Amino acid sequence: LALLGPAPGAPCCPHGPALLFVKTSQGKEEGRRFYACSACRDRKDCNFFQWEDEKVSETRLAAREEYNRNHQPAFTHRQNVDRYKNFVLLPSSRRRFCQECQQLLLPAEWEKHSDHQLLCDITTAQLKSPSQLLYPLENKKTNAQYLFADRSCQFLLNLLIDLGFRRVLSVGTPRLHEMIQSKASQEEEFNVRSLLLDIDFRYSQFYTEDEFCHYNMFNHHFFGGEAALETCRKFLCEENGERIIMVTDPPFGGLVEALASSFKKLMAMWRETENEGHDNKEMPMFWIFPYFFESRILDFFPSFSMMDYQVDYDNHALYKHGKTGRRQSPVRIFTNLTPSMIVLPEEEGYRFCAVCQRYVSSGNQHCEICNSCTSKDGRRWKHCVLCKKCVKPSWFHCNNCNCCTLQKHSCEKTDVGCFVCGKAGHKRSACPSLSHA
Repeated sequence: LALLGPAPGAPCCPHGPALLFVKTSQGKEEGRRFYACSACRDRKDCNFFQWEDEKVSETRLAAREEYNRNHQPAFTHRQNVDRYKNFVLLPSSRRRFCQECQQLLLPAEWEKHSDHQLLCDITTAQLKSPSQLLYPLENKKTNAQYLFADRSCQFLLNLLIDLGFRRVLSVGTPRLHEMIQSKASQEEEFNVRSLLLDIDFRYSQFYTEDEFCHYNMFNHHFFGGEAALETCRKFLCEENGERIIMVTDPPFGGLVEALASSFKKLMAMWRETENEGHDNKEMPMFWIFPYFFESRILDFFPSFSMMDYQVDYDNHALYKHGKTGRRQSPVRIFTNLTPSMIVLPEEEGYRFCAVCQRYVSSGNQHCEICNSCTSKDGRRWKHCVLCKKCVKPSWFHCNNCNCCTLQKHSCEKTDVGCFVCGKAGHKRSACPSLSHA
């Protein structure tokens, strides 16, 4: 399956304009092109599908518009802001939150939610940390709200402050956004501001239109239309576009090419500032993603490099420190900033490599042959003379495959074909042998 990208005049589902795809076989295009939902890779979450050359009847178009309307949130962002103002005025004993509807409740609405699970006595501290009040949406491919652990969040914020940034475009990083918001409300001298762009509309209950835009990072769609787009543009262009950075933490199951396309559009909005020096420059950016996507990210952003810092998450079984998780998170920071500027904490085992001019993890030993600190996963890698590169410590050179791989692997390079008859060109479900049987 290959993504052909956002197409002008694409049909819409509840998640905004659909993306155009085509089925491919061994790199060649084949089959009809079709539109599918940009945000949901699983048909169970959004079953939108339309052939590119399909003629859609007026009746079906009307039904689709009706469906899209019915799948919009119950309140607009403006209504949610007004509701929040009223909610904050209530004494904490009258502040309730419906866990089933994921909604702040005003006293007049209690009756309607009487048989739901409610949280009572909502404190001001809870309202300042909505990511802990809301259930994380853990669909890996759509929202995947694995939230930064406090340690990683604090590190990121300190790093941004040390680098002199004053504005953060937080794309899908609600916990970083709320940490910035919270500090700004508590410390007078704290002068960093954040704008959150996120597909999770529940955040509109806690933030004004200048603090949050409902946004789909897979198709660069602002649900709030021109007004939200203008809010983002204004935020990017303040201070002539200086001292701003984009920090993004997309779902790891998301399509890298779709994300890269949206991030380039956000960068282009920044480039349109009054500052003529931005013409050939990239907006500073941290893209937080697993290290095994390095080559894909560098395809789209050749100026990026990967830092060794391991980003941890609170609610992810594997990507956190401690007994319940794997010790080493594979999640890294990709950035277009000069690597030597990114100072990593020595107390967590990072050290500066004078040859590579960047901070690396303690297990990442400099290879004299590659002339680089080559480890990607925090362990010490070993150099393979035959492969002419460093490889994982658990890999061995296989003469049949002519490369390094796991010791227990199958060497046979079989052509991918049907599991029933072994012939190429069709899958098991469409095998002619099955129909004969």
